[in-house]
Amino acid sequence: MLDSPTRADTNFWQLSPPELCSRLGCGLTGLSAAQAEERLDRFGPNTDTPPRIEGAARAILRRLLEPLSLILLVAGIISMLTGDEIGGLIIVLILALSIGLDTIQEGHAVRAAEILRRSVALKAEVSRNGAFVDIDVEHVVPGDLLRVRAGDIIPADALILESTAFTAGEAALTGEPYPVQKRAGPCAGPDDTSNALFRGAVAQTGEAIALAVRTGRDTVFGAAASALAEAQAPSPFERDLREFGLVIARATLALVLVVLTVRVVFGRPVLDSLLFAVALAVGLTPELLPMITTVTLSRGALRMAGRKVIVKRLAAIHDLGAMTVLCTDKTGTLTSAEITLARSLDAAGNDDERAARLGAIAASLGGDRGALDAALVAGRPDAAHGWTLAGRQAFDFSRRLGSVLATGPEGARLIVKGAPEAVLELCTMDQHAREATMARVHALATEGLRTVAIASRAWSGALREVETDDETDLIFEGLCAFADPPKPTAAAAIARLAAGGVSLKILSGDDPVVVKRLAGLVGLNAERVLSGADIAKLGDEALAVQVRSADAFGRLAPDQKSRIVKALQAGGEVVGFLGDGINDAPALKVADVGLSVDGATGVAQAAADMILLASDLEVVADGVEEGRRTFANILKYVRMGASSNFGNMLSMAAASIALPFLPMLPTQILLNNLLYDLSELGIPFDRVSAQATARPQVWSMSRLVRFAAIMGPLSSVFDFLTFAALLYVFKASPDEFRTAWFVESMATQILVIFVIRTYGRPWHNWPDPVLAASSLIALFAAIALPFTPLGTWFGFVAPPPVMMAGIALLVVVYLACAELLKPFAIRTGPTG
Repeated sequence: MLDSPTRADTNFWQLSPPELCSRLGCGLTGLSAAQAEERLDRFGPNTDTPPRIEGAARAILRRLLEPLSLILLVAGIISMLTGDEIGGLIIVLILALSIGLDTIQEGHAVRAAEILRRSVALKAEVSRNGAFVDIDVEHVVPGDLLRVRAGDIIPADALILESTAFTAGEAALTGEPYPVQKRAGPCAGPDDTSNALFRGAVAQTGEAIALAVRTGRDTVFGAAASALAEAQAPSPFERDLREFGLVIARATLALVLVVLTVRVVFGRPVLDSLLFAVALAVGLTPELLPMITTVTLSRGALRMAGRKVIVKRLAAIHDLGAMTVLCTDKTGTLTSAEITLARSLDAAGNDDERAARLGAIAASLGGDRGALDAALVAGRPDAAHGWTLAGRQAFDFSRRLGSVLATGPEGARLIVKGAPEAVLELCTMDQHAREATMARVHALATEGLRTVAIASRAWSGALREVETDDETDLIFEGLCAFADPPKPTAAAAIARLAAGGVSLKILSGDDPVVVKRLAGLVGLNAERVLSGADIAKLGDEALAVQVRSADAFGRLAPDQKSRIVKALQAGGEVVGFLGDGINDAPALKVADVGLSVDGATGVAQAAADMILLASDLEVVADGVEEGRRTFANILKYVRMGASSNFGNMLSMAAASIALPFLPMLPTQILLNNLLYDLSELGIPFDRVSAQATARPQVWSMSRLVRFAAIMGPLSSVFDFLTFAALLYVFKASPDEFRTAWFVESMATQILVIFVIRTYGRPWHNWPDPVLAASSLIALFAAIALPFTPLGTWFGFVAPPPVMMAGIALLVVVYLACAELLKPFAIRTGPTG
């Protein structure tokens, strides 16, 4: 029976070729065209699960159904139905513009499947009807016989049947920067995949014949890519904004119902009471919040673009500022993913240039030019000057060494280069010296260094091609040690993030020994490294405890990276993930904010919320500051509503019940709301103090409630003082009362922004000129309006100068009290 690859044993590399052929219902000579066609129908094309692409209409509807959006829409419709067509239309237009900007900026038109198709081979060489032919990679099926050459991208998960000097680069899959040797034959254990090829890896050297076992979404690549098809959970910012909208909705509904009910019970006109209640509802609604949020986030996105960060999802800007833990892959982010020559040691273990110089000569003349050879040549670029190739023995992966015969300043010399244990066996040295050298090799490995042994001997006789029998009686010259070093800026960037309240954890597919070494070099806690095997033994609750104390993780599978991210989130952390490989896609998807880099695999970029144009943690640190600055400006608008707008509406509701006349006409309330909104249009442009970007910014409803509980009643107290002064000191008529309170209300609401926009003293942190201009122009319009002919249209009268002076005094005292109480209202942490 023909088995589906998903039903075949997961670790297919542990099966022999005949066993796999039996499970897959194929032979070792390839498929016929008819068989391939039948399998294509059965297993489907060699592509990935298409991501869920949200169309423009669905994206707009999703935003429209948010609580705040529904409140604004209802308020706008009611305003238009009750006679305020202009005010209602403005509210609806603001909402439409905000949703439109948000939808356009985020953009859901990127199709991850197309990106994935660019990141894997477009053609594959398979055996059909007994001959190798090139076919579209989508048509590769389980049971196909594949031929892969250097430079090819592996089209399927496959078992190697034959190989010649074959290596594959699996950095995008595992994070391992060094090429991996691949060969036919049984594996040494369940974790030994040296006889397996994986889709998405890149053939570095040689050639291999392999049996395709898994294709499409069943491959390791496909499993990672399938994360893109899953619906993404709301981000912390989106959840907090929805919660705030629900709080506003409940407060607005409760206040309106109380005012309407009490006024009707007290025998006040029903229509006037209804219009007043509607006006109160509109006045309580933060209709500019979606606009302020979108514009502020959009400006943040532009500034972040200037800092080499491309924002794909606007809400991710806030989430980056709220981030408390950054998980990052190792290769290409903390390290440069470029192998370098770290040390050159002689036979006794002392630093000496000879081994590196001879190794560079062999690498330059030998023609193999793998990653280690390239590092040797780069480390000693002039070593081969004056040397000529006379013969060579190509690197043999079964013997794990190669040699060159070169003539130069030292005469004719045979230079052998390869794995230490293989080269040492060919050298004239005693067992004690061999053991000491291998101990040195293991010590270097604990430092994260990979070693190559160099041996040589003088050549006598005629120059000719090198044979295996010539590689005897060698003199051990020493060891060359290679590293994938950390970026020079990594340690400083990690320290900068830590100072800002963001801890860093390394989540790598590389060897735990290498990860531990790197963690120590960049200043992280390197005492304990959890491996993928350790993670597999832990349940979710146990893992949530373990991840708190470990900063480094090695040999992780893609799903284990996402498990660690979820475990951190379960502990209340806001988690960012920075990765560039296929194996990082699941973690990028589940993280609160996913970060990838320019040049990363297509699947990683598709899963990320932001793309860094420079693969450097310094860019992340800059982005964190920008995210915090953006959120601080959004919070200013919310705080203003909590401190004065909400307080004024409460005062108005109380006055409407206690006074024999309406304290402000419905049209005056709507005008007050409109001018107030205009005054805040400069918020997205405002400056932010250094204190606001010092720590992670989290939208805390409890802190907002605390702020409102202190600053809101303060505003109401001064409103009641204004009522008393107007009624009992100035003996104001109803029209004078409404006019004077309109002016007082506008002055307190607008001017208090200069107090609460910063944690420190206002005169130490001046506002941006745009915010100052928008605020003062709106205030001037509010004060001047009663003295113009247009004022009579709104029911205003020109108040006497002494009344205006009294209002001015109350405003000054209110601002002074607000400044004194501000530290108590926001003492839980700076936000401005």
